[in-house]
Amino acid sequence: MTDKVTADIPVEAGKVPRHVAIIMDGNNRWARARRLNGVAGHKAGVNSVRSVVETCAREGVEVLTLFAFSSENWRRPEDEVSALMRLFLFALEREVKKLHKNNIRLRIIGDRSAFSPLLQEHMARAEEMTSENTLMTLVIAANYGGHWDIAQATRQVAARVAAGELTPSDITEDVIQQYLSIGDLPMPDLMIRTAGEQRISNFLLWHLAYTEFYFSEVYWPDFRADEMRKALSAYSQRKRRFGQTDDQVDRRLAAQH
Repeated sequence: MTDKVTADIPVEAGKVPRHVAIIMDGNNRWARARRLNGVAGHKAGVNSVRSVVETCAREGVEVLTLFAFSSENWRRPEDEVSALMRLFLFALEREVKKLHKNNIRLRIIGDRSAFSPLLQEHMARAEEMTSENTLMTLVIAANYGGHWDIAQATRQVAARVAAGELTPSDITEDVIQQYLSIGDLPMPDLMIRTAGEQRISNFLLWHLAYTEFYFSEVYWPDFRADEMRKALSAYSQRKRRFGQTDDQVDRRLAAQH
């Protein structure tokens, strides 16, 4: 008798993850270790973003989601936040053409209302320029929080109920998911956090239910292609069960080969 396997369980063993999500941590600590200001660490981190994007695209990752600025980051010193906004705008202006040239689609998720009109305009323009690209999707989470994402999704579902388009009994996980910021993309297979911290910090709370975690001691500005490949290699050794037993997983994997 064969085991019933749901269609949304992906192929794992020895495979490249379809979707990688990264919490890019350690920019400030990297800068302090070099007696530099925090902004210098964020600038150095842009080079790691470029390296990791190139590596993931080369290795066949379909979606890469980077946690660039959380909704909690507004609590940082005002001069650092202002510098981050300038850096974000600069990166959009400089890097988007490269993404487009390399057939990479850009999506930006989060509450944009707190950003300046100029930055919002550049976000929209960058997304439009790259919207038809197919090699990989790069998702930038900016002013994003997992609680916010779930709340805005449930508000949209509630509005449909109020309009008589749905009944409470119609609300399923799939219905909620379609209103999440990246509900149309594959769930993250691998979540990486750099700089030694081991928490998810309100990042993609809904999406990380069955994600494999990889924690690196390396500060983000030093997390380049070699470190990215280490994380991908570690993922390839994981056995993802999705609630099943080892025997069930082994039989499923054997049937795939």
